[in-house]
Amino acid sequence: SQQPRMGILDRIKDIEDEINRTQKNKATERHLGVLKAKLARYRAMLIEGPKSSGGEGEGFEVNKSGDARVVMIGFPSVGKSTLLNKLTDTRSVAAAYEFTTLTCIPGNIEYNGAKIQLLDLPGIVEGAHEGKGRGRQVIAVARTADLILMMLDSAKAEEQRPLLEKELESCGIRLNQEPPKIYFKVKEGGGISFNTTCKLTHLDEGLCRMILHEYRIHNAELLIREDATTDDLIDVIVGNRVYLRCLYCYNKCDLVSIEDCDRNAHIPDSIVASCELGLNFDYLLDKIWEYLDLVRVYTKRRGEMPDLSGALIMRRNSTVRDVCHTIHRTLEQHFKAALVWGTSAKHVPQRVGLSHLLQDEDVIQIIKK
Repeated sequence: SQQPRMGILDRIKDIEDEINRTQKNKATERHLGVLKAKLARYRAMLIEGPKSSGGEGEGFEVNKSGDARVVMIGFPSVGKSTLLNKLTDTRSVAAAYEFTTLTCIPGNIEYNGAKIQLLDLPGIVEGAHEGKGRGRQVIAVARTADLILMMLDSAKAEEQRPLLEKELESCGIRLNQEPPKIYFKVKEGGGISFNTTCKLTHLDEGLCRMILHEYRIHNAELLIREDATTDDLIDVIVGNRVYLRCLYCYNKCDLVSIEDCDRNAHIPDSIVASCELGLNFDYLLDKIWEYLDLVRVYTKRRGEMPDLSGALIMRRNSTVRDVCHTIHRTLEQHFKAALVWGTSAKHVPQRVGLSHLLQDEDVIQIIKK
């Protein structure tokens, strides 16, 4: 299996070299688009690896527990294990040499009534998307996260951050991006129907057809609702991309000058901290909560005060139907109406149906048939 694998790596390198050699202008747009599509296809083959894989040895994946999962990603020795030890009651071995952590170690944080699972993963090395240094398993676990906490060394952040972003990008993880507004569906026949609702500056119909042709798709419906790029279109066609929120944590802020620390703190989606000295942890937890975008819903029985001790932790844009499923799966069948107190109600209390959207700290009382 080594021979074809090296073949794919060589092809990827050839295509990357050609993309770097090619001047970027109007005339070469199509050529670059097709090259990018080829590159994405080979990378997908590389990530999937050989189909018949035997026993992998010890398991790496950890069961999901709690209400949300935060995954720490970073180079070796940037303070991931130290942070896990300080924030949770789990002990992860932390030492001043690289690759102290070799498998995936989970810990739990209790915050605002929610149980947040924090995962300490082995350090990523350059070339992780090619499977170097357990990189592929690390990134497979990262794809299952609700939030990525990227740990960076304040002194080396300029080199580390682009490298880590490139590794995640190569494995189909998009950080702090919205999915492109492109509707795409493969059909049985009828050729390619192409429609747009706005002016495209990066794509045109011919280029889209060439990219689809590269993926051997000859019958499909494509509707583009925004000024998308070639990469956006490839993401939609491949379809296995995950769009995750990412919080960049610049650790060891006590070892750099106050100016550097201030500059890092002003970068969007970023936070400075020191795991060793325990600086800025409360703000870090606040930010993690904000980025997870969870909603607390309290339940109430008729004629009683609401139970504010145990909240139901839901995702943003959860409805009354989701609350019913969380309480008990048969509750929806006996559901008549619900009374809602809180910011989502137009007046208090509001009588609502199953499709009503709930907001943070709403109180709900369910009326059965």
